[in-house]
Amino acid sequence: DTVAKISFFLYIVGRGGWFRVGGARSEATEGRRRGGRSRDPIRSAMSLFGLGRNQRTFRPKKSAPSGSKGAQLRKHIDATLGSGNLREAVRLPPGEDLNEWLAVNTVDFFNQVNLLYGTLTEFCTPENCPTMTAGPKYEYRWADGVQIKKPIEVSAPKYVEYLMEWIEVQLDDESIFPQKIGAPFPPNFKEVVKTLFKRLFRVYAHIYHSHFQKIVSLKEEAHLNTCFKHFILFTYEFGLIDKKELAPLQELIESIIVPY
Repeated sequence: DTVAKISFFLYIVGRGGWFRVGGARSEATEGRRRGGRSRDPIRSAMSLFGLGRNQRTFRPKKSAPSGSKGAQLRKHIDATLGSGNLREAVRLPPGEDLNEWLAVNTVDFFNQVNLLYGTLTEFCTPENCPTMTAGPKYEYRWADGVQIKKPIEVSAPKYVEYLMEWIEVQLDDESIFPQKIGAPFPPNFKEVVKTLFKRLFRVYAHIYHSHFQKIVSLKEEAHLNTCFKHFILFTYEFGLIDKKELAPLQELIESIIVPY
């Protein structure tokens, strides 16, 4: 069945190599401050996900929220991911600031979900996905608390569109994700991150329940599973999503967590 197939691919990914997406966020930040340009590894990976056929719907990656410290953390992430040890990759490096670590990784996971969902925009349409669901038991309605205060029913692509725009606003708000070196994070920063992760998880849940067979047909399941495994291990490491929110993919998540 689908869950067994997903678990099998996760096992293979866990034993084998690592496909990296998300990009060098800190390099982009430093490039912007110097007035220069930085390479964009997400776009270089687009062809691997079939995104060349649908570039107009692909959202550009976000840059890291901090300066030289972010660059150091970026190097640490790249080094640990390159080793293939995802458990090690998610741990807070000794002596580093938790908020900085959460911020750098939040941008990374946002970029990953953008890239993954970008492969499905021609299949995840209002006609095929009139509501944002994760199987028959779970439906998500949208509210941002500002422009849309009462949750409304929207199609899956509209939900993801609202979500990505909303997250971009959070990432661009320097009172939440400070850009200047040494600028303080807000006292409720972890709660903000938890809300972002909870909503990003819903995109994964929709992809697995509604589009996994399409992902398999595109031969992209290993990439999806590795990104999700990384996301879940990070989520568990820092307690970012309540267990009840993870219910739509609980069996899959257990196959990720138990070996660790």
